[in-house]
Amino acid sequence: MSSTAAITKDVVAPRTWRKVGLRITPLIGLAYVASFTDRANLGYIAAPMSRDLGLTSQQIGLAAGLFFIGYILVEVPSNMMLRRFGARIWIARIMITWGLITAATSLVNSAAGLFVARLLLGFAEAGLGAGILLYLTFWFPRRQRSWALSLFILMTPISAIIGSPLAAAVLEWGQNILGISGWRALFLVEGALTVVVSVLIFCLLPNRPRDARWLDDQEKNAIETTLAAEAAEHCAHGALTGLREALVSPRVWAMAVTWFSIAFGLYPLAYFLPTMIASMRNSIGPAGDVSSVLLSAIPWAASVVALLAWARFAGRTTAVTATVVPMIFGATGLVLATFANSGTLFVLAVCLSVAGIITAMGQFWRIPAIGLTGAAAASGIALINSVSNLSGFVGPYITGYIKTATGNFTYALLAIAIIMAGGIVVLLTTGRRMESLDGRLS
Repeated sequence: MSSTAAITKDVVAPRTWRKVGLRITPLIGLAYVASFTDRANLGYIAAPMSRDLGLTSQQIGLAAGLFFIGYILVEVPSNMMLRRFGARIWIARIMITWGLITAATSLVNSAAGLFVARLLLGFAEAGLGAGILLYLTFWFPRRQRSWALSLFILMTPISAIIGSPLAAAVLEWGQNILGISGWRALFLVEGALTVVVSVLIFCLLPNRPRDARWLDDQEKNAIETTLAAEAAEHCAHGALTGLREALVSPRVWAMAVTWFSIAFGLYPLAYFLPTMIASMRNSIGPAGDVSSVLLSAIPWAASVVALLAWARFAGRTTAVTATVVPMIFGATGLVLATFANSGTLFVLAVCLSVAGIITAMGQFWRIPAIGLTGAAAASGIALINSVSNLSGFVGPYITGYIKTATGNFTYALLAIAIIMAGGIVVLLTTGRRMESLDGRLS
């Protein structure tokens, strides 16, 4: 057993980790639920907004993808600012800005206006996901980070489960209550809720263990000692520590490619799943905007079960294996969806795919944390997340383009599956080499 493992076991009591988890996870989870719901709301209202504004599937895909330009350009400097100013101030700043822009999107009246709003939203929200991943390294050492990351990734399907009925309700009653179109009401309501969450973050989120008023001095010292010992041991075994070396490291870029392939499977489904389900209406029965949105929550609910079930087993295997296996299920589900000849079979295949993708996301971040610490962790995590967010631009746009060109989503789903297969190959090569460092730390 390494010295870090011994410190984690002997100095920090299990009840302390439970206390940290109960205090930290709900807050960052709430922030991420707001984030994912706001970015995915375009999928919920694609059909009614397209009718009102005269948009094509290709234009919806472009609007969805423009959001990620800001993520790509701003995420690394945003994480460096978070490291400098603290998570409490920086995350609250991010959320207030994007909440106001989301609310303002309710005013758009053209495709150009929607494109500008989505571009600004991406710049405003950039840094939240990578910032939370970095923030978790301020609190949890390697042994505890696995379950902490799984709980964080769990927020993705939960946000979809929450977002679907919320969107359906606002679409149904928004015009009667607020006097505007349902899709406009959705932007306004979600923007306002995001601002409320930002106030909670500013008031309740401590930057580091030493700032937590709900930890006593012994608990603070134990956690800080554990984290410092782990950082020192990682450095001694070749972990990257500097900003520049993380940005030019082949291992970091390889992990960015892998995360790109996983996210590439997720975002087209997040944006187009209600539309895909609506296109199967003859098999499912009458499927208007609201019923399609509600049905789209089923695969996300399935992913919650899969993520929790796999997490119980994954801790007993390597991080690469724990990530590759669900990736294979994710890609397989996409292929099976192309052969579905009924709405029911299509939803079942998508359940398999979404469950595999979300489960892989829950395990992936165990790998980069092995070889990054200090400024390298801030820049490396942001770089991986930033590059991968190209998938958020490319994936929805390609999906919309193929749908417009062919009239269906079949070839788009196959293209997504191929990209995911490429990510599996990269992970099985570079990921194994990174895990050799993890073996020396065990």
